[in-house]
Amino acid sequence: MKNALIQSYENDLKKVIEEIKLYENEEDIWKLTEGITNSGGNLSLHLIGNIKHFFGANLGGTGYVRERDLEFADKNVSREKLINGLEESIELLKNTLDGLSDEDFRKDYPEEIFGGIHKTSAIAIYMLTHLNYHLGQINYHRRLA
Repeated sequence: MKNALIQSYENDLKKVIEEIKLYENEEDIWKLTEGITNSGGNLSLHLIGNIKHFFGANLGGTGYVRERDLEFADKNVSREKLINGLEESIELLKNTLDGLSDEDFRKDYPEEIFGGIHKTSAIAIYMLTHLNYHLGQINYHRRLA
């Protein structure tokens, strides 16, 4: 399971990077239109924050302190900085997940989520589906620009 998760996260984060690169104009990464409340840039920052918090801080002990509101409030972060953050997220995920044993995946995740405690494996799978949800939103947002 660990190798499948690592490969899936890496592939999907590379797709997010490709989406960010495909925006014709860098300012379009941040553009909002009627009915669209989150830009591709803010969704990218949100994904980076998720990974740094749920994997880096909670499973990898990085000490990262999340400022979730800023993931949606920050604007006009450069394309280069977004891509660097996503690339760093890939490495963080690979290193963190690779360091987990099968037993670690069967343990309770160290933070209560959705009003309860869940197994680390369930959170790792959920966060992958969350990543894919936002990947689709970023793709849609890019094509609107």
